[in-house]
Amino acid sequence: MTEAEQTTEEETDTKSPDLAPKRPARLAPEGIRTFTVARQYDETGVSGEGVVIEGVTLATGQCIAHWLFPPPRGSIAVFDSMSDFITVHIRPHPSNRTIITYDDGEQERFGLFTEEEKSDDENIQSDTSPNN
Repeated sequence: MTEAEQTTEEETDTKSPDLAPKRPARLAPEGIRTFTVARQYDETGVSGEGVVIEGVTLATGQCIAHWLFPPPRGSIAVFDSMSDFITVHIRPHPSNRTIITYDDGEQERFGLFTEEEKSDDENIQSDTSPNN
């Protein structure tokens, strides 16, 4: 057997089904989902405008948020859920007009968007209420 044939056999062996990615366990059915947070305005003057946070939701439901300010490292926080993160850092600032974009393209809008901006994309969810 030539060296090239041995290498091919060895490579095939390392790709066994045991090494293939598997669905998450029943207790963690969601897997990892990434997102970004973009603000149209910065009410507090702390984080800035544009994409200010990158993050992940874990299979456990926990949310990890990485603020991109102050550079170069920003800061990181862990929340029990995405809902907790939104409750603490997004909803209290409706004038920021925040858009959360997930890796699959889904978006959520929070804050004081005009009716025209809301209807730009019917697939975008909005958490804006008249009392916001």
